[in-house]
Amino acid sequence: MIGLVWAQAANGVIGRDGTLPWHLPEDLKHFRTLTAGATVLMGRRTWESLPPRFRPLPGRRNLVLSRTPQEGVETFADLPAALAAVSGDAWVIGGAAVYRAALPYADRIVVTEIRESFDGDTHAPEVGRAPDSAGEWQESASGLHYRFLTWTGTGAQPD
Repeated sequence: MIGLVWAQAANGVIGRDGTLPWHLPEDLKHFRTLTAGATVLMGRRTWESLPPRFRPLPGRRNLVLSRTPQEGVETFADLPAALAAVSGDAWVIGGAAVYRAALPYADRIVVTEIRESFDGDTHAPEVGRAPDSAGEWQESASGLHYRFLTWTGTGAQPD
């Protein structure tokens, strides 16, 4: 299974200046649960945005897409090579260009949708169809409102 996972604001923002522009502890917990024991695949900037104490992300095989080898992590020059190296489940965790490139390979897409809008410089890719399932809106401990959306099928398109 190849999955894509991200959180996005109502206006499609997924990042600002290399960070998340919100604090949503429930999403972080959901991310940890979803990706535990799997391979996570990310671009170099996403890798560099992780706090050093969380690099590599614990309990997961970490792969980075970069033309330059990155210290302390398996590095691949292109997406097909990285995907070929994966056995078992893999989750693409960013950034935007990696999501767009991986979209055709996705068997599953899981998005935490935040009802509020945020300013940002990075936007989620367009999935191109309505999700297969949408959870109920919930209120975060931080006061934000969120729900989980899921798409399934090859290329996250219907089979």
